[in-house]
Amino acid sequence: MARFVGYGGIFETAMKLAELIDFFETVAPSALQEDYDNSGLIVGNKNTEVQKALLCLDSTEEMVDEAIREGCDVIIAHHPIVFRGLKRFNGNNYVERTVIKAIQNNIAIYACHTNLDNVLKNGVNAKIAEKLGLKNCSILSPKKGQLLKLAVYVPDAHAEAVRNALFAAGAGKIGEYDECSFNLQGEGTFRGSESANPYVGEKGIRHTEHETKVEMVLPEYALNQTLQAMFLAHPYEEVAYDTHRLMNPSLDIGSGLIGELHKKHTPDEFLALVKQNMGAKVIRFTETKHDFIEKVAVCGGSGSFLIGNAMAAGAQAYLTADVKYHEFFDAEKTMMICDMGHYESEKYTIDLFGSLLSDKFPNFATIFSSTQTNPINYYY
Repeated sequence: MARFVGYGGIFETAMKLAELIDFFETVAPSALQEDYDNSGLIVGNKNTEVQKALLCLDSTEEMVDEAIREGCDVIIAHHPIVFRGLKRFNGNNYVERTVIKAIQNNIAIYACHTNLDNVLKNGVNAKIAEKLGLKNCSILSPKKGQLLKLAVYVPDAHAEAVRNALFAAGAGKIGEYDECSFNLQGEGTFRGSESANPYVGEKGIRHTEHETKVEMVLPEYALNQTLQAMFLAHPYEEVAYDTHRLMNPSLDIGSGLIGELHKKHTPDEFLALVKQNMGAKVIRFTETKHDFIEKVAVCGGSGSFLIGNAMAAGAQAYLTADVKYHEFFDAEKTMMICDMGHYESEKYTIDLFGSLLSDKFPNFATIFSSTQTNPINYYY
């Protein structure tokens, strides 16, 4: 049976699907997904009202059947059912059949995939770290080019109002600090044309105004909302501002995660911990020269591309999935590579969805799927 995870006893009045989407955009903005990905609303209209969500890893045809049985009108999945463009909807494969059945039964499908992988807080890798009891966690491979610097020139008397508006829109956050800005006072000059409507000064006459240059960083995905907030708070008819892309690595956006176990484990003890806490049936692993493991790197899903990063960061063990035969040689016993399976590495994403939604919408019905979607069977 499917299990209710966000059920306050009295169903909340049906909400727009857009409310759910907007919430996930605050947790893991879709702009953070990888180029090959297709996160977001796959099937459905964001203005549709929804009352119950089915949470799952894979939005397969069987998942739509379960949603129908359980009376769910939206499926929230980690993996998108559609990665590439579909030219025909003839039901010739499981992707086409899933989309057709969802449309026929008015069931929306929303996916939150690599954007959820790429955030430090409330992300897939943070969930793995939680299951393993890792502490002092940080991004294993921070992404560069995700940050912008915004500079805007404001009359001194309005500088605080503009700063507050920018902070509220998501600017000025650096790691564990928010409301970060740099402010420099000076003089600005301008002359309005006959068609202008100047806030201060007179048309056709050069005006000098004491102004504050306000600078702060912001993630690129928050640029539009930040500029809108700035324009609303700024008194000038024409706002003087500029933005610059920074190559600083982002502290909370990127691939993988690295942290420390609460106590040292022998390699065998670590493997037992992974098997028990991650529910892994089989773990493929390499030998290691280390007697104890304390520093651990993780990456949900296919993470062999981060083996070098994990080694460079000093990890004694790297936990991921989909490692190829020759890639196991890369660590050369300086680090234990552990492959627990793709499904096993991400299955607790369903728990993550459940806790996020129940905290935000406590009276909205959300249930864990009971359908097994792992396409891999084990013989042992």
